Amino acid sequence: MIDFLSDLIGSVSALVFSKIPFFGAEIPWIVLWLAIPMVLFTLWMGFINIRALPLAVRIIRGKYDDPGAPGTISQFSALTTALSGTVGLGNIAGVAIAIATGGPGAAFWMFIIGFFAMTLKCVEVTLALMFREVDPSGEVRGGPMYSLKNGFKQKGWPKLGLLLGGAYAVMTIFIAIPMVQVNQSLATVSEVSGMRSNFDNNLTFGVIMAFFVGLVVIGGVKWLGRVTSIMVPIMALVYLSGVLTIIAVNFAQIPDAIALIVSDAFSGQAAAGGMIGAFIVGMQRAVYSSEAGVGTAAIAHSQARTREPASEGVVALMEPMLDTVIICSLGAIAIVLAGTWQGADQDIRITATAFAQISDWFPWLLTIAVLLFAHSTLCSVGYYGLQAYEFLVGKGKIRAMIYKILYIGILPVGALLEIATVIDLVDSAFFLAAIPNVIVLYLFAPEIKRELYGYLQRQSETQELETQDEISQTR
Repeated sequence: MIDFLSDLIGSVSALVFSKIPFFGAEIPWIVLWLAIPMVLFTLWMGFINIRALPLAVRIIRGKYDDPGAPGTISQFSALTTALSGTVGLGNIAGVAIAIATGGPGAAFWMFIIGFFAMTLKCVEVTLALMFREVDPSGEVRGGPMYSLKNGFKQKGWPKLGLLLGGAYAVMTIFIAIPMVQVNQSLATVSEVSGMRSNFDNNLTFGVIMAFFVGLVVIGGVKWLGRVTSIMVPIMALVYLSGVLTIIAVNFAQIPDAIALIVSDAFSGQAAAGGMIGAFIVGMQRAVYSSEAGVGTAAIAHSQARTREPASEGVVALMEPMLDTVIICSLGAIAIVLAGTWQGADQDIRITATAFAQISDWFPWLLTIAVLLFAHSTLCSVGYYGLQAYEFLVGKGKIRAMIYKILYIGILPVGALLEIATVIDLVDSAFFLAAIPNVIVLYLFAPEIKRELYGYLQRQSETQELETQDEISQTR
């Protein structure tokens, strides 16, 4: 049975990551499936990822908070909850892998794709709030499974909507399998601390991680929102303090590092496959990092207190900006400055070596960041899995608790297993979920545009009136 499941997962993974020709090179088709709508929606929405940024800042600062609006957490908490699921080990290891395999130029293309990912994230979150459900008690249910169910029902295809929504929910449950993050964080701790990898040590680490994740998961979305509102800024600060220290120590070489990143993006001398190779690697890592188009973050954003679906969509565009455009870019500059990408390592050890150039204890700073990233990701994906589970089996306190106990209980297993098969399963589910999600975005593109443009117009008029009032008061 185990062999059959392994073969099945391997076949699905091979299908999902099968490659197609792309400008003389080959690229997994699923990456193009996500990258193309990023560009198309950015053009279709008139570069809303730039125009709406000032408004997004005003919203998360609480300028338009409406305590009586449908939703369970503030818009800022919804953003940090979503960020806790996307700002993770991929930001640390992903950048290192991109530069090691695609050359410094890959970081440039990560930046570019992250820029376009902002619009796609805005679009999918806006749609999620357009079709979220609010029950009589005020509890909110939302995400791509509800966009598919209610959106297709509106188009007159209710059965197809239920089928696609159910398929998305199943994929989300597999995405939420928590073993990968536990395994990766254990590897980092072992690398830095010198801790021996054996059954007792690994199990102890897994149980401790499960305990701290359980403290958050059991508390529900309100507690998750409170925790992530505190944890996300802290973990970003911890990681960026190390990155910025590397940049500061090598301050004089910053222009050369940036010039190398930009020039290598087009010459591709250091990248396998030249310029196209650098572009493909950068695009892959940016798509993985931002998760735009996969839709899972929309589950968290759907909980935001707002009467305007587009307002949370505007907030959501900050997610890839912070996650990919800023954090990944700064990490890439630090690695290029440190020069550690030219060694034999091709994973998170590149970043650890760069941190070690500052001080012997600096890799511990990276370890702390990794543990915080892993913890926050586990908390968020656990919530995503619960929402998908309840979509399939119905909600209820006992059902929810059963899921939470199972989720927490499986965490230590991730510290004990060689999980190559599990990684294939989770990655395949991750990208298979993008298929129905992107389809529904294309289907409702005109409605999403009207929603966003109408909201921006109303906010522009409100801002103009406020400006006029301020001028009249000063006279």
